[in-house]
Order: sequence, then C-alpha cells, then structure tokens
Amino acid sequence: MRREEIINRPQPVIVYGGYNFQLVDAWPAAWSYDDDVYVDYVDDGYYLFDPVHPGFRIAVIVIG
Repeated sequence: MRREEIINRPQPVIVYGGYNFQLVDAWPAAWSYDDDVYVDYVDDGYYLFDPVHPGFRIAVIVIG
C-alpha cells in the first residue's frame, strides 16, 4: 500500500482494484505503508490483509 493511495478523512479510505474501501478498524502500528497488502472477501465481509503480518486483518467496507 502506498501512502498516496490512502485518502485521509476522519475514517481513511483506500483505493484498491478500482474500488474505494473505508477502514473500519484502525491501521495497525506494525504495518508499514510500504507493505504489499490486498483486500479479500472472507467470512461474509471484506478485509485488508498484510502477508508480512499473517493472522491479522483490518475490516473494510466498500463505499464506491
């Protein structure tokens, strides 16, 4: 994720794959903005994953 892909609002929005995802959970301090992250649909919801930190995910919602 590149920092310029994050639109700063009260709740940050990430542009990924042509969609806008709003973060539901806070960005983990251990995650870097230079890490390769991806969004996947799991357990009836969308989540942001960081392969460098397996086992942890950030809930996101599609807003556009």
